[in-house]
Amino acid sequence: MAGVLQLASFCVALLSTLLLIAATWTDCWMVNADDSLEVSHRCRGLWRECVTNMQDGVKTCDQYDSILGEHPLKIVATRALLITADILSGFALILMVLGLDCVKVLKDEPQVKLKMRSFSGLVLGVGSVLGLVGSIWYAIDVYMERATLLLHGIFLGVHYDFGWSCWLGMAGAAGCLAASVALTCCLYALTDAGPSRRSQRPVHHSRIVTCKMYAFASRV
Repeated sequence: MAGVLQLASFCVALLSTLLLIAATWTDCWMVNADDSLEVSHRCRGLWRECVTNMQDGVKTCDQYDSILGEHPLKIVATRALLITADILSGFALILMVLGLDCVKVLKDEPQVKLKMRSFSGLVLGVGSVLGLVGSIWYAIDVYMERATLLLHGIFLGVHYDFGWSCWLGMAGAAGCLAASVALTCCLYALTDAGPSRRSQRPVHHSRIVTCKMYAFASRV
């Protein structure tokens, strides 16, 4: 059971990390929700803005002038949070691979492997929280920006909604959080229960053997 949970946690963590990386480097964090002319499809990402012509399907992208330039707070903060989440998740995956029981590295040190899996779960949990904060903050800020324009009576004809890149960030962060819980709580409990049960059986067996030897000696 513990081995199956290890592999399942690793697969979920790997897929979730790939989703986080894809969310960081794709270009559809904001998408136009209603274009009355239906001529173009506009997406804004963390690094550039892309417009797709709906008639001929031609896509053109304008990269932002500078990475360190003056950008909105939601872009700068989301960049920092998502990049940090990517780094932490990748580091947690390396520790997780080394801590798997099916990997021959440190095979004679089960306690070391257990600590590596637990630590990888903690690192993965921190990365998942950062990814969730960045993605949800960006989505809320998009809605707040649109609500502010409507509150002041400003209608531009096109308003933005958070796009599929933001959904990828949320899904990846949620998957990393689930894998972190499995590694730090469920897997640790299963691994800890196994040795304790195995250690109790020899004690009980030794008591029975001792009683039989005492009874045999008393008869003699």
